Amino acid sequence: MTPATSTPDVYSAIGDPTRRALLLRLAAEGQKNVSELLEPFSISQPAISKHLRILREAGLVRSHKEGRLRLYEVEAASLRQVHDWVSHFERYWDQKLDALGDYLDRQER
Repeated sequence: MTPATSTPDVYSAIGDPTRRALLLRLAAEGQKNVSELLEPFSISQPAISKHLRILREAGLVRSHKEGRLRLYEVEAASLRQVHDWVSHFERYWDQKLDALGDYLDRQER
């Protein structure tokens, strides 16, 4: 049994679809404040803030204040560990897609 940690890891943070959507939006549109990020969701501002806190604690977003606003932006370096882990499976998928291509080529003949 592993002890519970108070800091969410990257995998736990991106495991939630709302947090993934927030990350994608920040990556595509740049820095946003909580009110701007809230627009497409049907959840409360405190819920969005909680998701952002989890992303921040996992090192996936950073925030800074500009006047009265707190702006959030992607901190992509933390996603490197996800990329590195997923890249182990590229060879597997390359082999499967090559086999599918060979099969389809044989079917055409």
